[in-house]
Amino acid sequence: MSDQFIEVSLDKRGVRCTARLLTDRAPLTCAAVWDALPLGGDVYHAKYARNEIYALLPTFALEEPPLENPTVTPIPGDLCYFTFSETELGTKAYGYETRAKHRGRSQVVDLALFYERNNLLINGDAGWVPGIVWGTVVDGLDRMADACQDLWRAGALGETLSFRRA
Repeated sequence: MSDQFIEVSLDKRGVRCTARLLTDRAPLTCAAVWDALPLGGDVYHAKYARNEIYALLPTFALEEPPLENPTVTPIPGDLCYFTFSETELGTKAYGYETRAKHRGRSQVVDLALFYERNNLLINGDAGWVPGIVWGTVVDGLDRMADACQDLWRAGALGETLSFRRA
């Protein structure tokens, strides 16, 4: 099978990067994401994990993938997949209690991009939060990292994070 690539973009800022799916390490997750593309939603910048942007999406896989190729220390360019119950994210401390509830579903998918070093997936409420590494950025991470820093400082309101086949 040949490599599969996607484009990850911050649409309002007009910034994009290209990522290669890690089909050899996370085949079930990659298949679920690939089959559901295009995907996107409001972007958030992490409070706890540090150098991360993400979108919360309704579940899209027929069956949620198992924890394949897990990490709690993502590196720059990692694309990670998380599944949370709406009760895990539905508190005022996170700031998106209404966004965490998608059409009556009990789970929400978090698709994330890590853009810089020194990330640690630990949450004060829940402890360790391992994610599935399903892709790696192969082009444009420097431009995306600059845009992510701007998002952190200037705000995410009105910005979307999108994933499309390249």
